[in-house]
Amino acid sequence: MALTLRVLAADLGLPVRAGERALDRPIGWVHATELADPSDFLEGGELLLTIGLALADAESYVARLVAADVAGIGFGVGLGHDRVPSELAEAAAKAGLPLLEVPKRTPFIAITRAVSRAIAADEYASLVRTDKGQQALTRTALGRRGPGAMVRKLASLVDASVLLVDAAGDVHEAAPAAAASLGDALGPELSRVRRGSRLLRLGGDEVLIQALGARGFLVVVAPEPLDAASRHIVTTAASLLSLALEHGREQDAALRPLRAGLVELLVGGQPELAAASIAKLFPGAPEPPWSVCALLGSAAARHGAAELLESESDGFHAEHGGMLVVLAKDPVAAKLTGRVRGLHAGTVAGVSVVDVANGVSRAMRAARAAKERSVPVVDFADEAGSLLDLVGTEVAQAFADSLLAPLAGRADLVESLRCWLEHHGHWDSAATALGVHRHTLRNRVRKCEELLGRGLDSPGLRADLWLALQVPLGKLRPATRTGPVPRPAGPMRTDHEAGALLRELRDDERY
Repeated sequence: MALTLRVLAADLGLPVRAGERALDRPIGWVHATELADPSDFLEGGELLLTIGLALADAESYVARLVAADVAGIGFGVGLGHDRVPSELAEAAAKAGLPLLEVPKRTPFIAITRAVSRAIAADEYASLVRTDKGQQALTRTALGRRGPGAMVRKLASLVDASVLLVDAAGDVHEAAPAAAASLGDALGPELSRVRRGSRLLRLGGDEVLIQALGARGFLVVVAPEPLDAASRHIVTTAASLLSLALEHGREQDAALRPLRAGLVELLVGGQPELAAASIAKLFPGAPEPPWSVCALLGSAAARHGAAELLESESDGFHAEHGGMLVVLAKDPVAAKLTGRVRGLHAGTVAGVSVVDVANGVSRAMRAARAAKERSVPVVDFADEAGSLLDLVGTEVAQAFADSLLAPLAGRADLVESLRCWLEHHGHWDSAATALGVHRHTLRNRVRKCEELLGRGLDSPGLRADLWLALQVPLGKLRPATRTGPVPRPAGPMRTDHEAGALLRELRDDERY
């Protein structure tokens, strides 16, 4: 910690004659001079020592020292002056410049020695801290826990928020996690950094942006300016991250086809062989049963999720069908969608080896549902998909179109019917959920019965309608004519026959 004027005055017993409020300024060096204008020989931050031999105009003298940015004045008494001149004390007080009285018993060399020792101790402490920080970062890099571990380690070493941002401006890692919200404000500044680093102020914080070549940026946000040791540590982290990202890119490119091939084996009829291979080639992969997660999003978002999984050793992952499929021991969807923007996840829990193909398919379907609903995560268990999942999308769509065609174009009726069925036919609770009077709901349900040509007191019809209403909205083809829908030739199907239609389509070999 740098030596301040306050500490020096207390240690050496130097009376303070002016500028008490600025005594906490650190001393950069000590310079003794009797020049009336020593400005050309000063760099700023010095404690200037003098016995006032050339002191003529105190106010002009102080003004020149303030302009030179000195830390303070040490005025020796007992030689040229018996005490500190009052005009010098008044000028220093007016300018807010610290003025210390140096008694004859305290030689200037004692002050120089004290400051020199303190600076040497600070420099040694800085070197030790820098060395330890570099060692800690190197160990983290050798641990191959991914960029995320490096970001978290750097944040703890410099006591600041750290972000790893890709070339497009998307935050891939942040420590603490809440710091990811700073990414939007940094966008305009990132575009100004092509190489090297840039230092700026943002909302009262100091921001250091270090370019990582074409791979992105390392950003450090600190409430106070970083000291020399912290800047050296940040530079080391930037170098190690550049190497790690390049190595990770090469390694990921090599492993990507292998991972994808193993997933193809899992879903392609050889799950036992694939599971055994995963366990042998990826020792950190969890054993079944798995929590399957399918992640839908841009290539950059999926890549960010893969890097996060690598850094925290969360399960086995691979690209499959335009999504990132994750086999984990515990659910990971919420964490991934919360830390990587632009992802939608579908999840299935408790998937065994023999059922992994079905589990992956269901997770992918749930991910598509999450994107359609604009929500982060959809659990397949919450989807009404038992029969619809068995017959496939096209057959389910045909079934819904056939049954709900009379209601096409009447969104109020469709939503009222859905809500009424969801509340098991309870008029009051369904009307409350819809925000309408129960008589309005009764009229709408009656209109549905009229258009459908069938009464809704049949459990079989209610079940069919509920299944049909699970097909995503917006897929129904509007009716091509108004009025009652023409019935097919032959006797009208009973409720049991209508319910059997879906089962017949399910068993048809063409599907």
